[in-house]
Amino acid sequence: MTPAPLAERLRPRSLEDYIGQTHLVGPDGIIRRMIETGRVNSFILWGPPGVGKTTLARIMASQTDVPFYTLSAVTSGVKEVREVLTRCEADARSMFVKGRPILFIDEIHRFNKSQQDSLLGAVEKGTVTLIGATTENPSFEVIRPLLSRAQVYTLKPLETEDLDNLLERALTHDEVLKKRDFDIKSKDALFRFAGGDARKLLNIIDLIEQSTPDGETVVIDDDVVTSRLQQNPAAYDRNGEMHYDIISAFIKSIRGSDPQAAVYWLARMVAGGEDPAFIARRLVILAAEDIGLANPNALLLANATFDALNKIGWPEGRIILSECAIYLANSPKSNSAYMAIDQALGAVERTGNLPVPLHLRNAPTKLMKDLGYHEGYKYAHDFEGNYVKQQYLPSGLEGSRFWKPGDNPSEAKMQQRLDSLNNLPS
Repeated sequence: MTPAPLAERLRPRSLEDYIGQTHLVGPDGIIRRMIETGRVNSFILWGPPGVGKTTLARIMASQTDVPFYTLSAVTSGVKEVREVLTRCEADARSMFVKGRPILFIDEIHRFNKSQQDSLLGAVEKGTVTLIGATTENPSFEVIRPLLSRAQVYTLKPLETEDLDNLLERALTHDEVLKKRDFDIKSKDALFRFAGGDARKLLNIIDLIEQSTPDGETVVIDDDVVTSRLQQNPAAYDRNGEMHYDIISAFIKSIRGSDPQAAVYWLARMVAGGEDPAFIARRLVILAAEDIGLANPNALLLANATFDALNKIGWPEGRIILSECAIYLANSPKSNSAYMAIDQALGAVERTGNLPVPLHLRNAPTKLMKDLGYHEGYKYAHDFEGNYVKQQYLPSGLEGSRFWKPGDNPSEAKMQQRLDSLNNLPS
């Protein structure tokens, strides 16, 4: 009988066998504490493929003494969700169940709004503890009410040390590989092609072992890894290192105002089957982060690109992405908005919750008015140029400058307007 794939044979069954994500499963990790105490709150695991999201859920299932249900967003609809929630409600009422049932939903980002809405009531009432897994940013793919009820934990690509430990475990613990002789001459290509993905690393090892005749030593070096993967292109897909390297090159080309390189890297992603929505989201972020106030229309076009993709679909959507990428590459650049919010967040972290000045506070009740709320506020539209000088920052931060205009005509014009307003008589 053909053995199961190495990645499945070597899947950890406990935290002791789990490799990586020490910030979550280490001695002080929140996931470890949940498993050890048995008190599990709803959460979403966000990270690239092959970093252990599903494995963590399975470990929780085996080590938590509560009913555990699993759904895949790829194959499940509202009907399946409601059927599972009905069983969870029955478990929650049962005197024989010690804790809340856990519902694990793999690839939760593939659920549409109505499917996610169907989960809200059960999660809010505490009928079920939700664990979701996603490779996409939950801020974009998970509805806000559900996000407010579930903590998001980020999983990282495996480090070289983690991959090295995983390789060692595969060679010493797997029943198939233990029977073969291995000669590890170099690991650079192996780890590079794995790209921080445990599953990909094990699949490559599996491929090399299976393609080496019985009785021969299994050699792993850079040449062997490269040649074997060329014979099997499917072993290297869009979710590995290439995914992150190419999107990085794409973003940096646009930031560097090179439309030729931008459209080339876009073509590489299109040809490789990259998710168009992923590209569009990155363009929206880039428009705000790298172009910003130098050309505010860039954000409008990027957002319109995202919407148009949903309406037009594929393959015509590639033309819309191309137009947007070329436009953004040719736009003037500024990161002043990005730097401003980071500077302001730094001030908040340093100074804490400074009180709002009394004259800026809302005063809907008589008591608030008696306490001086809103007193002394100057309504800007009552003054020349719709502007009047008054204190808007909390006491202690007066005169702070978080936004500094970039070196471009658009922001120079903004600064000129501010300067002219500041020169108006008080």
